[in-house]
Parts: sequence; C-alpha cells; structure tokens
Amino acid sequence: MAKIHFGPDDKQIATRSKETILAASLREGIPHAYACGGRARCSICRISVEEGLEFCSPRSKGERNVAERLGFSPEVRLACQTKINGDIKVRRLVTDDDEIDFTRTIAAGPRPASIGEEKKLAILFADIRGFTALSERMSPYDVIYFLNRYFQLACNVIEKNGGYIDNYMGDGLMAVFGQDDASDTVFRAVNAGLTMLEEVTKKSRHFEKLYGVRVRIGVGIHYGNVVVGTVGAGDRRRLTAIGDPVNFASRIEAANKIYGTELLISSEVHRQIGDRVTVGRLIENAVIEGKTGLHVLYEVKGLK
Repeated sequence: MAKIHFGPDDKQIATRSKETILAASLREGIPHAYACGGRARCSICRISVEEGLEFCSPRSKGERNVAERLGFSPEVRLACQTKINGDIKVRRLVTDDDEIDFTRTIAAGPRPASIGEEKKLAILFADIRGFTALSERMSPYDVIYFLNRYFQLACNVIEKNGGYIDNYMGDGLMAVFGQDDASDTVFRAVNAGLTMLEEVTKKSRHFEKLYGVRVRIGVGIHYGNVVVGTVGAGDRRRLTAIGDPVNFASRIEAANKIYGTELLISSEVHRQIGDRVTVGRLIENAVIEGKTGLHVLYEVKGLK
C-alpha cells in the first residue's frame, strides 16, 4: 500500500487500490477543500507534490485543461485526479479554515460532492437601449414603474417558452432555457427573444406617449455547457448558471449596439435551428469584447 504524507497537517495515511489522493484524504478525515465533485472542473483540491512526483499518475485530460488554463507547474496536481503507486509527500494548497468549513457543508459523506450541476442550456440576455437617457426624463418612481412593467412583459414571454429569468442587472436580464432537458430548448429561447421584441414594440407606443421616448431592446442568445448552482450567502442564496457561455451570451447581446441589430445568435445556436429561422445579416468576423479571435454571429429576423 502506498502512503501519503500530508502537510501542513503532518499526517500520513495509506491509500487503497485505484484511489485518488482526494478520496484517500477524505476517507481519513484530512480537511481537504473541493468544489466540483472530483471531476477536474475546478482547482480547489490542488496540492503540491514535494516528494515522489514520479509515483503519481499522469494528468488526466480534465486536469491538463485546468493546469494549462491556470499555469500550474508540474508539481501542482489536482488531488481528485491523481493516483499513486509509491510513497509521496504532498502539501494542501487551499488550507484556509473557512474554505474547509464551507466544503463540509456540501455533503456529509466521505465522497466528493459537487456544488453545482453541469447542464447544456440556452442563455438569453436582453437589455434596454438608451436606458440612461430614458431614465433621465423620468422620476425614480417612474423608472421603477417602467422597469417592473418591462420585466413583467419579459417574464411572461420567457416562462411561456419554458425558460425562467435567472438574474436582473439594472435594465437588463438574463434568462435560461433547458433546465427541463427539452429537445427544443434552443428554438424556445429564440422564439422568446423574437416575441419579446414584438411585445416591446407594441408597448413602446404607450411609453412613448408618457415619456416621449421610443423603447427598444437588444437580445443575444448562446448555447453551451454551464454549471447550475446556488450562490450567495445566508438568506440571499439563489440558483444561477455560471460559465463561459453565460459571458459569451452577454457579449453577443452587447454586439447588437455595434452592428445595429436587435437579435443576434451564436453559431452554436444557428447550428441547432438554422433551418427554422429567417436570417438577416451574417456577421462572419465579429469582434466580441472580452473574447479572443473572430466569431460568427447571425441576425435573426423571424421564424420560417
């Protein structure tokens, strides 16, 4: 049986056959922080191998992805992915007591549990155009009234299409579709975006009479793998989706301002429902703020 000496705990434990370092440490009561359930999706369980690196298993594909993204040196390993065939000495790199206590609230058992669930979702962002100028014409009470009327309109449309509003950000919102694993997730998201544009156009006439300003929105939609989990503290915890697809969807929505469009979708969305929508502009070399390289975006004008 191979043995692991843990620092800064100054404890030595024996491993079982095909057991990861994280599983061994949890089994023996070593306080070890983790977040993704041992699937190489986070870096919280990282350790530094001080002696016996040659006895460690090669990095898995998932661990390589994390290591390359964060620039790990060879001796920094993920405990959830590393198995050993000889005695080693390691040091836990996340040792803060609060981190350990938080980890213990994830699950009571000795096996790593995840703080979130991986899902493939359609992410929709919507934002009111020229809201700063619009709000300058209103009293604060008018602004609250206006926003609540708009959010009510948007919520009705989104929920009728099987989605829900994940978050409100000033005059913007984020909605997700696909928590129910429906086969037409992407179509429902795009249909919701188009319907929101139609409903805002209808209601805009009413607000134009009140405030003398035409109300317009921009919508961006992307489809990809995210982690759905509960964030926050105390009574303010809420379920939300986190991941690069969320950021990308937000950037796509913002690109409407650059290209003079109202509803833009990513190539991933178009790949799913391209034969069901009418495309206006094809933007083949879109520069997306905060994203490297060039991207393909499609302007959606309606459904076929």
